[in-house]
Amino acid sequence: MATKQLKEFTLDEVAQHNKPDDLWVAIDGKVYDLSRFKDLHPGGVSVLTDEEVAGKDATTSFYGLHRHEVLQRPQYKRLQIGTVKGQESVMFDRIVGELSTVPYAEPTWLSAGYYSPYFKETHREFQRAVRRFVDEVVYPDAQVREEDGKRPSQSVFDKMAEMNLHAMRLGPGKHLKGRVLMGGIVKPEEFDYFHELVITQEITRCGARGYGDGLLGGKVIGLPPVLNFGSPELQARIVPDILAGKKFICLAISEAAAGSDVMGLQTTATLSEDGKEWIINGSKKWITNATFADYFTVGCKTEDGLTAILVERGPGVETRHIKTSYSPAAGTGYITFDNVRVPFGNTLGEVGGGIFVILSNFNHERWVMCCSSARAQRDIVQECLKWATQRTVFGKPLISQQVIRSKIAGMIQRAESVQSWLENITYQMTNMSYKQQAQKLAGPIAFLKSYSTRCAQDTARDAVQIFGGRGVTQAGMGKFIEHYHRTVTFDSLLGGAEDVLADLGVRQAIRAMPKNTRL
Repeated sequence: MATKQLKEFTLDEVAQHNKPDDLWVAIDGKVYDLSRFKDLHPGGVSVLTDEEVAGKDATTSFYGLHRHEVLQRPQYKRLQIGTVKGQESVMFDRIVGELSTVPYAEPTWLSAGYYSPYFKETHREFQRAVRRFVDEVVYPDAQVREEDGKRPSQSVFDKMAEMNLHAMRLGPGKHLKGRVLMGGIVKPEEFDYFHELVITQEITRCGARGYGDGLLGGKVIGLPPVLNFGSPELQARIVPDILAGKKFICLAISEAAAGSDVMGLQTTATLSEDGKEWIINGSKKWITNATFADYFTVGCKTEDGLTAILVERGPGVETRHIKTSYSPAAGTGYITFDNVRVPFGNTLGEVGGGIFVILSNFNHERWVMCCSSARAQRDIVQECLKWATQRTVFGKPLISQQVIRSKIAGMIQRAESVQSWLENITYQMTNMSYKQQAQKLAGPIAFLKSYSTRCAQDTARDAVQIFGGRGVTQAGMGKFIEHYHRTVTFDSLLGGAEDVLADLGVRQAIRAMPKNTRL
């Protein structure tokens, strides 16, 4: 198909086309013929025929009402008939694979002229590769699936598997041995938690919370117990297909009557007479990825105490979708177990030792949520800075209002403090064994998660105030703000409620108090 030839026009020539049936506008150095489009304009004809728009350079007016992505849609690209003589298009939104130049839109280790003691060149090269992959492969799928509610496309899972991203999202460990990571950028023995932090934060940039959990969030928290406590036979049978994105797993702990109270679980597992099988009965609720999972890492009450067991989808296992405030793409579901028979060999860890299996997994789960929360807050800072500098109110840029600058200042302070604390804890993780992490970091990670999600909710509230009505509208200029405000509470609950985690941090500190200290 021949490329459309675009002519050059002066602004004086554009000005001659200012009537309803002959209507041109210039936006960002491009000329658009809206004569036939005016009746289809969602905002009505009068907006386009206004004397400040018709036949004029409407760049300021356009960006006061629309996101740049509107101009990238095929139906609107077709309206372009030329360019403005002597002008170049300078506006852009998201450049694939590139860093943002908006202040505070990137953590300092990625910002020009700044330094970090934590990140090496391998992390920077890795970040560039992951960002390009996410922008090209994940982001487009995220926008569609978040909207239609279907689970992430299998093609995305397959491409992630080619890069071994599924394996890397579980952190460093023996499961990476012999794998080619991200095309060979980092060796398995060099991969650390900072590399994993990069993956989580780059995926978070998609701004699609339900999709993000649907992108095998259940595997990130459901597979580690199998890797750390499952028998070699069990691992050999199920792990390869999961890391290849062919089979799916989730963590099934929470119940209607037991959320943060893990010891209050009511789902039971009793041994068969011959001791070769578990017979499981009960239900689980709010389980991420449950609706499309093939395997379930389940916390059960047994005669000897809490026990973790891997359950495979089969007779007696039923799942159904739970409608939540984010997209069904997450696969959030309700699970029932009706006399489900499971081989005893599917036991994870010791019988009665399930609490240790579950608690050891919580540190990594909560840390991942902190990584995501820190990045999401930064993305909201970027949205608000862009909007406040392009929006005109009361005849002045919105950013000229002191109250707006104050809100943005708070957002930046929170985002920077969360990221700094996160990087410090991540550094401790890279220098501690799994056992040491469980002993020393449970309290600090609990504190960080509680702090980061509270900061996130403050930022969400302020962002809505900055965007006004657009901040509660699911499309258009404030769509990412509305989405963030609607879904921000998920992280405040998943992995442990804020108040429970804050109390956990204090209780850990009290246990470490020296017995002989006095004021």
